[in-house]
Amino acid sequence: MGKNLFEKIISSHFVSGSVQPGSEVGIRIDQTLTQDSLGAMAYLQFESLGVEKVKTELSVSYVDHLMFQPGSENADVHRYLESVADKYGIVFSKPGNGICHQVHLERFSQPGKTLIGGDSHTVTCGAAGMLAIGVGGLDVALAMGGAPLYILSPKVIKVNLIGSIKEWSSAKDIILEILKLLTSKGNVGTALEYTGPGIQNLTVPERATICNMGAELGVTTSIFPSDEMTKRFFIAQGREKDWQELLADPDATYAKEITIDLSQIEPNIALPHSPDHVCTVKEMEGKPVNQVLIGSCTNSSYQDLMTVAAMLKGRKIHPSVSLGIVPGSRQVLSMITQSGALYDIIASGARILEAGCGFCVGQGQAPQTGGVSVRTNNRNFEGRSGTKDAQVFLVSPATAAATALSGKITDPRDLLLNYPQICLPEKYDIDDSMILYPSNTAEIFRSAAIGTPPFNTPMPTELKSRVAIKVSDMINTDDIIPGGSAMNYRSNIPKSCEFIFKFIDPLFPQYCKENKEAGVASVIVAGISYGQGSSREHAALCPMYMGVRVVAAKSFERIHRDNLINFGILPLVFVNDEDYERIEKDDELFIDDIYNVIHEPRIQVSNLTKNYSFTTVNNLTMRQCEIILAGGKLNHATQK
Repeated sequence: MGKNLFEKIISSHFVSGSVQPGSEVGIRIDQTLTQDSLGAMAYLQFESLGVEKVKTELSVSYVDHLMFQPGSENADVHRYLESVADKYGIVFSKPGNGICHQVHLERFSQPGKTLIGGDSHTVTCGAAGMLAIGVGGLDVALAMGGAPLYILSPKVIKVNLIGSIKEWSSAKDIILEILKLLTSKGNVGTALEYTGPGIQNLTVPERATICNMGAELGVTTSIFPSDEMTKRFFIAQGREKDWQELLADPDATYAKEITIDLSQIEPNIALPHSPDHVCTVKEMEGKPVNQVLIGSCTNSSYQDLMTVAAMLKGRKIHPSVSLGIVPGSRQVLSMITQSGALYDIIASGARILEAGCGFCVGQGQAPQTGGVSVRTNNRNFEGRSGTKDAQVFLVSPATAAATALSGKITDPRDLLLNYPQICLPEKYDIDDSMILYPSNTAEIFRSAAIGTPPFNTPMPTELKSRVAIKVSDMINTDDIIPGGSAMNYRSNIPKSCEFIFKFIDPLFPQYCKENKEAGVASVIVAGISYGQGSSREHAALCPMYMGVRVVAAKSFERIHRDNLINFGILPLVFVNDEDYERIEKDDELFIDDIYNVIHEPRIQVSNLTKNYSFTTVNNLTMRQCEIILAGGKLNHATQK
């Protein structure tokens, strides 16, 4: 029986376990990446392992999140990252070189290789035929130390693309259509493999947009084959030696197949406050807009910005609109400058922002109070923009440009412009001077902004706990620990803890403190798809530090569940929704003899306050049970 792309890469990197869907498999990791917001803690965790040098083929540390430097703290983090990279054999991408996913795709991606990153959008590099997976920073640290990555082997869904995309529709519209079809919940334990005649004309940057927003589906990863289109991209990047053909076998099998006719795709738009709340732009046309932002790791490629520049050339943006444009990398900025496209963008009235994550992660460009912001990034969770009551819509670069010109949400077809035919260059402008390779001589820079990784304590034999908060369905990691100014303290765990559930229940830290003083652990109770969105491990690390030992939810998203386990927090799933409804904040819960019952598929939890018991599903593997009992993966690894 033939193999699909996922099975081919897994089999060539297999360490232990089983590739049977739902079974745990350990795989060797070739490459890792980090970004500065979460990377500092990953490298502090790596340092605690006592390893002299990274053991991966390539590890890259990017600076792209904490670009705003109102004080010394962010600059201190950057200097720490640069020095720790130099000492341990890690490549360092300096501030201003670009967004990690864009730069990694351009300069380091390799078909057939495995890549994990401490950022959920690491999946972008699936566009180049990589097995690219977003994980928590601790998993990155361990992989750099030579440990395998353990995941639950996903079932692979074949996405068969047929037909050809029409003018004014784009890759962004394709992935929004898929989000409308599959939604952002219920896809844990799956991977998407794109195939079919429709992919032949999709460029690598277009494939990257589709893979990037696969993170919003909640899938483990998305992947395209490495074909002639991929080869052209690698040749243009001066990296033909890194290319290899990687195709699924003709008789490969899949758990499921869906077919998307690209000729039927229209310009789409995601409505507030979820990337899967999708309709056509036509259905929302005419809504006045205050702000338009074009960029992020989803849509900031040369192809994207050349399309925007062609639409803006000789025109002025609407006077009521603030338009900001973010090149994804220094390479993109250089090329649109040399072509004259940057002049066309500036002349239209646009603001040029630094090549980084910026507005997408709440680091600047917050809309006005109650503002309407149309953006090309990947997430529009409530408050993520920095303005709690803003309405954020997600669209393609063409729709964003059309909207900026008209001052209202506009289908680009209605402007009656000539469709810009953008051809990718035969050779990209290559300047890697802002990528630093290690000399292994630097002394590590440390300051008060650089903390230490906290260790948990082993699980107690009898788990006495109290519910510190009860939250609803679809809680994302921005809800648990926000972006924006909170990102400036990621290396300071006590300070980061002050932001946990800030916009849901700002007294949560106080409740956890009171529970600790009473000698009981804290419990978080949640609904469906708890932990959506960003991979930020602080959404698990900080609760661990605050004394949380259990999260009971109707269901979990993959990365966040893994992060909870990594930090010794037991994730339990309600068997009955009624048990979720019945439990309340301040209820005292008890699990007896946890060192034995943790190995059972069902765990009984006693509600001492209401004098009843309920059953939870426990689907931990044997290895994960050991990690939970040890108090987390860092404890477990250092013991090993």
